Amino acid sequence: MQRRKLGSQGLEVSAVGLGCMGMSEFYGASDEAASVDLLHSAINIGVTFWDTADMYGVGANERLVGRALRDRRDEVVLATKFGVVRGEDDSFRGVDGSPDYVRSACDASLQRLGVDHIDLYYQHRVDPQVPIEDTVGAMAGLVEAGKVRYLGLSEASVSTLRRAAAVHPISALQSELSLWSRDIEDQVIPACRELGIGVVAYSPLGRGFLSGAIKSIDDLDEDDWRRNMPRFQGENFAKNLELVERIEQMAAGKGCTPAQLALAWVLAQGPDAVPIPGTRSRSRLEENAGAVKVPLTNAELAQIDELIPRDMAVGTRYPEQAMSMLDG
Repeated sequence: MQRRKLGSQGLEVSAVGLGCMGMSEFYGASDEAASVDLLHSAINIGVTFWDTADMYGVGANERLVGRALRDRRDEVVLATKFGVVRGEDDSFRGVDGSPDYVRSACDASLQRLGVDHIDLYYQHRVDPQVPIEDTVGAMAGLVEAGKVRYLGLSEASVSTLRRAAAVHPISALQSELSLWSRDIEDQVIPACRELGIGVVAYSPLGRGFLSGAIKSIDDLDEDDWRRNMPRFQGENFAKNLELVERIEQMAAGKGCTPAQLALAWVLAQGPDAVPIPGTRSRSRLEENAGAVKVPLTNAELAQIDELIPRDMAVGTRYPEQAMSMLDG
């Protein structure tokens, strides 16, 4: 597995990471013991940049990751997130970026994970009621206390990034980036490079859609959260299958899988871009890791732009309420 640097503060991670969210929630039933085995397999093949959050499974995902890390902490770059508040009844209660909450959330995550420090700590969503300077100031205090090594933001706008970086160096911005979600290309990514901030791409496979494995809404479990996503619904689903067919055609010509092509595209956005696809399957884990062996030439990237225009996806990224939580 190749390595990449995120930001200019020294953080180095595997070129392909692992999103752990689906092991606990949102994508149907899962098996904790099987997930621990998968996480150990990830370490063994070099996929050692793991992403979780306190809200995934209302803490359950952090406990799962902590279980897998118990004897292998030093082999993994561990990222988690705070800020999206949920009740014990699984309800979503908004966003909190207040300094007191930052500190209490970090302590709670450390306890659930069973570790003494977090390598990369993100604000999951920007709190519009709290100045970003106050939130990042509290996060900087966690670095000073040795509880956190590097800081990140998720789904932050250019102005928020600039204000945050003026308080403390930001090593990574985690935002959705894939062949059907290219919103950050024109302004946000250039700002990240100007500020020395790496780009972590979540949902780089369009929540599995771009892999070609989902041909019908019936391929998803009844309790799968993706059934609520606009791009997976009604006519949008059928139209978005056309996008996937184009990826499949190009992947066949390239001699790789559709998922590998989609991940290779993210990797080709620059040496500071790191995708974190999620999976619960060892075969998919190995397939995703293999994307580092699929280089794309400038001509191929231009061909992708022609075949899959950036506005080709139909439907918003999230339902209306979740879209309202994105920063500017």
